[in-house]
Amino acid sequence: MKRIIWTILSFILVSSIFATSVMRIEDITKIRGAMDNQLFGVGVVIGLDGSGDSGQVPSTLLANMLKNFGVVTTAAELKSKNSALVMVTADIPPFYYPGMKLSVTVSSIGDAKSLKGGVLLQTPLYGADGNVYAVAQGNVSLGGAETKQSASLQKRYLLVGTIPDGAIVQKLIPSDIIKKNTITLLLNKPDFVTAARVAQAVNGKFGTNIAKAQDAAAIDVEVPKVFQNDLIDFLAIIQQIQVTPNIPQEIVINERTGTIVFGGNIQLPDFTMSYGNFSISVTNGKVSAGGTNTTTNTIANLISALKALGATPQDIISIIESLHKSGIIQQNVVIM
Repeated sequence: MKRIIWTILSFILVSSIFATSVMRIEDITKIRGAMDNQLFGVGVVIGLDGSGDSGQVPSTLLANMLKNFGVVTTAAELKSKNSALVMVTADIPPFYYPGMKLSVTVSSIGDAKSLKGGVLLQTPLYGADGNVYAVAQGNVSLGGAETKQSASLQKRYLLVGTIPDGAIVQKLIPSDIIKKNTITLLLNKPDFVTAARVAQAVNGKFGTNIAKAQDAAAIDVEVPKVFQNDLIDFLAIIQQIQVTPNIPQEIVINERTGTIVFGGNIQLPDFTMSYGNFSISVTNGKVSAGGTNTTTNTIANLISALKALGATPQDIISIIESLHKSGIIQQNVVIM
């Protein structure tokens, strides 16, 4: 029964036609200069129950660490399968000060069988400039205890784990968000229409032309004199301004899962098409499929009519692909 339900769910047709959705500028943009940075470091996980690396590299690192505590030993003497060489990675958001914590990902480098039950020893995390910005240490989590799983589900992966809040920031990464008394908003998804709307919304909020779209991704905003000593309040006001982003009229098809995603209110010109037992036509702005009529000539209504006639997702995908090839659908179609 569960398998049947899962199959049905994989055939869900998703439509994204919220052309009038209103979003905050904070949700669709980032501020140039305030970006995440990637950190990385090489460390050793210890405490493994014979599932660690078979080589001597972890033992050599441990021997060097023990020298700092006055314990003199050799890699050969420490050689065991209870430790593993790992790569530790993390993303540090902007404005993270020393003492704040980050979650890290721990990934096996060598031939370890599992990191289960392991503890990461103190590992410095470097930025791209070679400086240490955080230090990580703690128990490696693989996602909870193993349970009996269905054969159709993927088993828990044992060579990659996480340490929630396992790194402590040691150094602030400078963020330069203002240049020549101007901040720049960067759209998460570049679009000329959305960029223009953001600039118009900011200008409308402050009653003056302080914002200008430079291209499809960047909107420059000049800081008014009244806010030059109060930049945080200015940014807070801008981020709460509401904008209607432009939703591109694009269709994305996943043939493997039978999923269709389309954005924008995609309308269809008049056409007539026959597919198997289905007769489809659009005349004078109305969709007709097998005698069923709808009020408007949109892809959403066409799909609704075909579903009512018993068309499968694969049938609908074939019909949409044929309409695109014939030129009836001019919008971009992406097939995954």
